Amino acid sequence: MLEYENQIFLEMLHEDGLLVAAKGLGIETVFANILRAYIDPGNLIIVLGTTSHDERYFIDTLKSFGVKQLPRVVTSECSADERSIMYLEGGALFMSGPILVVDLLKQRIPLNLVTGILVYRAHNILRSYQEAFALRLYRQNNKTGFIKAFSNSALAFSVGFTQVERVMKALFVKQLYLWPRFHALVNSSLGKRKAEVIELHVKITPKMLHIQTALLDVMNYVVKELKKLNKYLDLDELTVENAIAKKFHKQLQSQLDPIWHQLSSTSKQLLSDLKTLRALLACLTYEDCVSFYAMLNRLRTMEYAVKNSGWLMLDSVDSLFKNGKSRVYNEKNELKPEANPKWRALTEVLLEIQHQSKKKGDNGNAEKILILVHDRTICYQLRNYLTMGPNEYLLYEAMKKLAPKEVKKANETSVEKASSEEKGGDDTDETEQDTYMLTLSQKANEESESNSPPDENKNQTLFEDCSQMGDLDLTIATTNTPVILIQSLKKCGDPMSLLRALAEHMPSNIIMYVADISAVRQIEVYQNNNPSIDLKVYFLIYGGSVEEQEYLTSLRREKEAFHKLINAKTTMVIPDDQDGKTDDLNLSLEINTNDTENTRKGGLSTEPQVPNTVIVDMREFRSELPAILYTRGMRIEPVTLQVGDYILSPEICVERKSISDLIGSLNSGRLYNQAISMTRYYTKPMLLIEFDPNKPFCFQGYYYASKDVQNTFITSKLQLLTLHFPRLKLVWSPGPHATAQLFEELKQGASQPNAIKAAQIGFEENKEATEKFNSKIQDLVSKLPGVTTKNLQTILSKGQSLDHLNNLTKEELAEMIGNKHEAQMLYDAFHEKSSPAEEKSKTIGKKAAVGYRGRGRRLFSKVKQ
Repeated sequence: MLEYENQIFLEMLHEDGLLVAAKGLGIETVFANILRAYIDPGNLIIVLGTTSHDERYFIDTLKSFGVKQLPRVVTSECSADERSIMYLEGGALFMSGPILVVDLLKQRIPLNLVTGILVYRAHNILRSYQEAFALRLYRQNNKTGFIKAFSNSALAFSVGFTQVERVMKALFVKQLYLWPRFHALVNSSLGKRKAEVIELHVKITPKMLHIQTALLDVMNYVVKELKKLNKYLDLDELTVENAIAKKFHKQLQSQLDPIWHQLSSTSKQLLSDLKTLRALLACLTYEDCVSFYAMLNRLRTMEYAVKNSGWLMLDSVDSLFKNGKSRVYNEKNELKPEANPKWRALTEVLLEIQHQSKKKGDNGNAEKILILVHDRTICYQLRNYLTMGPNEYLLYEAMKKLAPKEVKKANETSVEKASSEEKGGDDTDETEQDTYMLTLSQKANEESESNSPPDENKNQTLFEDCSQMGDLDLTIATTNTPVILIQSLKKCGDPMSLLRALAEHMPSNIIMYVADISAVRQIEVYQNNNPSIDLKVYFLIYGGSVEEQEYLTSLRREKEAFHKLINAKTTMVIPDDQDGKTDDLNLSLEINTNDTENTRKGGLSTEPQVPNTVIVDMREFRSELPAILYTRGMRIEPVTLQVGDYILSPEICVERKSISDLIGSLNSGRLYNQAISMTRYYTKPMLLIEFDPNKPFCFQGYYYASKDVQNTFITSKLQLLTLHFPRLKLVWSPGPHATAQLFEELKQGASQPNAIKAAQIGFEENKEATEKFNSKIQDLVSKLPGVTTKNLQTILSKGQSLDHLNNLTKEELAEMIGNKHEAQMLYDAFHEKSSPAEEKSKTIGKKAAVGYRGRGRRLFSKVKQ
């Protein structure tokens, strides 16, 4: 490890805390060494917050260290008995939050044997409800184990009020370790061995400059309109400079979510247009002229013209479309695509590397060139450019992406040649490959000659016969011909892909085709870890462009985020008992600041001597509600339920739906079947509809319902649901905290549910009843007047048929049911005759006498005449 990595390792090893490091500084190495230090059969280490890519990387890294007992991954495929054995065997276990919470509640984990918990990507802890719940359960029962958290996103802590304090409180840590790139030790460590960096400021073409200017003008208009329409909002961060950054829109959306329903439709459309313009700028910078023109054409539709916020009517838009087309067609409307300026710069860099390779002579090892690009689309683009040449590639793209009438004047021969070379090169689809390998040959490339200045003879030695990359094997490359590797920054979504590529291929030449601060720092660390390699880094960037500004903006925003964290660290007040290790601290109860009832009580615990028990379906542990119920002092019983999501008592069953789930269940008919099961087995079934308090609660617009769902259908189906199931209560809740308070009130005075019986309902306990009674007849009889859940089984057992029930007298029905009033209602349903007019007057006359109990049942008064 480097000097600063070793210092971070020692800090995290000696004391619990939250580490926030700059992107690319190598917290992966520190994390792997922390695992290495603790992994032992005598220890039980639990790792939270990792993805499958992270887990594979850390396991491979520890394997390279020579660690014998490697970490294991605990998934849902492992049975409860298998997990129990794994816990007793010790070592390090990668786990997800829901599995860990269930095993903690089921007491399958020997908490006294847990050495500690490592939390990766700790900035997500406030949204990772189950990880936070698991930490609370762990700290409540284990006061000696450690909790160590790691994050490489300083920007994540700059959004929201006292964000870092809230994260530290959820993690139960008291120390905050900050390691920005400008840290003195980091500077000195990475400054010992610097790579040779060659910056190539590529000049964009005049047409690209006009397009960029037009897009920035339009973005400036959109930003001004947003601020004009929303003067009451704090939109100081909303500037054109910030809007071109990669993740700015996510942060802006999270800021506006609480008031999204208050924004006008115009404001929402302006935000959408701003995102569209940002995508156009990225396409202009990284992709070819044909792809940009094709994307631009998708906006020239009547649908978008009606929908957009009005920016298409600006004068700058004329320049945008004019120059976008002129990059593809000449004045005679002939197809003459403009080559990307970076392509020529890339060619010159490759030729220079080849020339240097010749000077070194044949040492038996092929020199490797790593080209880092933005995504797999650019991988595909550069692969085809290097194998096909710019003209053939652009003509081939035009045939794919532009309308046939637009390319009718194209050179058919060139297109056929490009198509045949594409087929012969590699049959791997562009969407399936994130890395391409090529070799440089000694054969001249005609396109390279045409793009080169007359006095540069070195360009005549570039490659043409490079279509055999599928057969390339690096292990047999014994010449000094350089090998080109084109790779995206996050290959297949793996954030560790660059670290893997550097360790596997050990390149001596790296071409930065995209500007990324994390990649730059990873290369710095790579050079200092391998001082014997004479690394050359070629930095290709459009000078004075949006790409350069985006890179500088990312640097500035990260630096500002670290300064905010440094200031917060100097002023924050950390309670002595925040780590949860104090014996007298009761972590099972936490006063919620949004709960006005508990606040008025001054934080006094009202926990009864016998804790309230709530049976929760296993699938519900993906939500926040079980954790909130636990913090309110309730006992959580995780069970796989066949009927319902939450069982509050032997009579109360709750099916919980979000708005999107409700719409989907109503459309699919699944909710109807769930309502049948709940009303069949429980006397007080409830449908809980929970909406997000930070988002609009309505069925209007397209925020929850998509465009193909008509809102009238949703409300109509809800009305039909209430008519078919009059005993089903609909409960509306503005969020999980309100739901937890509602559950607490519903359980007052109610008996506690039995987990074993609840699990059997709908599965084993009623198996005989299901086989004995026809479910359709059972549902029909249950809706007859006078039939309740208490007498339903009796009527189905003693009543031979509907005809048999019809022939029984009032006295016989009363003897069968055991209730004269219910028997009278059932008898009247079979024998009373009434016309529609008489039925209406009879209903009005009996309204006061029947009251609430009779509502909904009069709908079935004419079952049989």
